[in-house]
Amino acid sequence: MTKYLYELEIADCFLQKEVIIIKKLLTLSLIMTLAMGSLAFSNPITEDEYSYLREVLLSLNNTQTTNPIAEAPAQNVVPYYQTVLGNERLLSEYSHLIDGNRVGIVTNHTGVNSKLERTVDVLRAYPKISLTSIYSPEHGLDGTVAAGKYVESYTDAKLNLPVYSLYGKTRKPSPEMLTNVDVLVFDMQDIGSRTYTYMSTLNYCMIAAKENHKTLIVLDRPNPVGGLNVEGYVLEDKYKTFVGVDNMPMAHGMTAAELAQFFNRNIGCKLEIVPMKNYTRAMVWQDTGLPFVQTSPNIPNIESAFAYMATGIGDGTGLGQGDKFTWVGGKGFNSQTLANALNAYKLPGIVFVPEDKGDKGGVKLQVTDYHSFNPAKTGVYILATANLQKKLTVPVEKNGVIPMFEKNMGGSRFGQDLLNNRTPDQIVKSYSNEVENFKNLRKQYLIYN
Repeated sequence: MTKYLYELEIADCFLQKEVIIIKKLLTLSLIMTLAMGSLAFSNPITEDEYSYLREVLLSLNNTQTTNPIAEAPAQNVVPYYQTVLGNERLLSEYSHLIDGNRVGIVTNHTGVNSKLERTVDVLRAYPKISLTSIYSPEHGLDGTVAAGKYVESYTDAKLNLPVYSLYGKTRKPSPEMLTNVDVLVFDMQDIGSRTYTYMSTLNYCMIAAKENHKTLIVLDRPNPVGGLNVEGYVLEDKYKTFVGVDNMPMAHGMTAAELAQFFNRNIGCKLEIVPMKNYTRAMVWQDTGLPFVQTSPNIPNIESAFAYMATGIGDGTGLGQGDKFTWVGGKGFNSQTLANALNAYKLPGIVFVPEDKGDKGGVKLQVTDYHSFNPAKTGVYILATANLQKKLTVPVEKNGVIPMFEKNMGGSRFGQDLLNNRTPDQIVKSYSNEVENFKNLRKQYLIYN
């Protein structure tokens, strides 16, 4: 029975027309097998299994043959197999981790459940703990502060709690900030990129937890771009910064809790995980049934989250992003020529539409299949192709000062590739072995199949 349910679960991650047909065939096969009763199973079907199959059949009956992947589920409709977030399991299944403790929460506006209720409010109302403090990352507790701008600490008037900024004078909770805390709870939404600083905040909080003998609990959340996208040069030790805190590729393919376990190989804090339910590595955000909350000012929707690693990596090169990361281009580029060259690669799941912006030429990213689209690899192709058409400015280290471009790239190798006019295929091939080594290393820290 488990085999058939697993096949249905995996198929349910891909709601394209072809897979819908496959799902129907799987279901028909399952029904026929069920009809054979004891010939197929040594144990009778359980009530839970029957209920699940019934929901599958109902969903298939209502499934459209259009491609729904490009749109997130309507927020007022709960899919029959919706992903259950870690924050939705904390009080019902893992309350023993916090009961009787003074709790601090590292969070922001993305720390919400499927009903868009803030975790900080849920914990404030929970009578078995004392919520003593809040810690906010880049962009602040409400997510409105511009990228790179310092965030001040303050007292939240409504909750009457201190909100300690972890993107101001310090990026790691100080001993004074943790005086009234026994347990730190972490609940923030990542977007799957090494350079996105919310997971850097997680790393620094884990270090503080270790130094101050505190327990850190991660309430797990999906990786929006999925757990199968692993791409890019692995960051070198010299280039560890707040936009790259550990040795991993640009696209790491891990959830927050999996990253925490990966980070902890070097930190060794007391770490607890509240995992998700109904989640697999092959899922992208649109498969989870969850509403997408704007993660930062320039990531207002899932389209921007997917495009981030494809267009946001050219800092200082003369090639930049626009339209919340869904456009990329620069001065001196011919939009049609760039689009033609990029489309000629036939990269999976993406089409490049020529679009001028004032005196800049560039392309608009149109994702056609969110499951096969590889954002980080697409970013390599965009930069390398643009560089072959018009020589980009490649920022390099001078007098010991590492430019943001090299920090984002996790080293100087990509810049050297551009200086040497290497093709996209050559660049991808040059880092493929280290990506495979990273995949092997991360296996022991993964939670989901």
